[in-house]
Amino acid sequence: MTTTDWPLPERFTFQGHSIAWGAMGEGPPAVLLHGTPFSSSEWRRIGPLLARQRRVYCFDMLGYGRSDKPDGDVSRGVQNELFAALYRHWGLQDPDVVAHDFGGSTALRAHLLNALNYRSLVLIDPVAISPQGSPLVRIAKEYEKVFSGLPSYVHEAILRAYIGGAVANALRDDEMTLYLAPWLRAEGQQAFWRQVAQMDDKYSQEVEW
Repeated sequence: MTTTDWPLPERFTFQGHSIAWGAMGEGPPAVLLHGTPFSSSEWRRIGPLLARQRRVYCFDMLGYGRSDKPDGDVSRGVQNELFAALYRHWGLQDPDVVAHDFGGSTALRAHLLNALNYRSLVLIDPVAISPQGSPLVRIAKEYEKVFSGLPSYVHEAILRAYIGGAVANALRDDEMTLYLAPWLRAEGQQAFWRQVAQMDDKYSQEVEW
């Protein structure tokens, strides 16, 4: 599995940044929102199955996957604004939404703060209740520059352990490579620790009722 097997041929400009997205199938609209530390490629098996009966939209969030990775705000505080902008761009009306992890928080925030309507919402292990963050996240938030400057082989080793700990079944080498790729090299390493450093319970607390 490579990025060519999960094409995101379209680009949308959001706050001056390029967002990678794609759509497949015909029928009622459905949107898939990915979590962290992943990208829309996590839907590479589910998306085509849903597309047999749906028009399925996927995108890489700002700072993730094949979207731009700016040295700026890539927190959950901006992702719902991005989703709202894409929702309008796609001309959606009451889509079914399936959202995982960080994407679950984005879907909830977009509904409650941006007034997006969904026909249905399926949340898979959403980041929705405080407190949040693993021991790695907590220490990396304090020392972002240290982690961003780690030797590349140390960074990759941490990534492999982090991603491996987020799945129920061990990943094949090609699957691990797919998830690692956006976070490697200098830009990817900085982007990874940037999004970790910006994790904050306040983005869940803002929509707790």
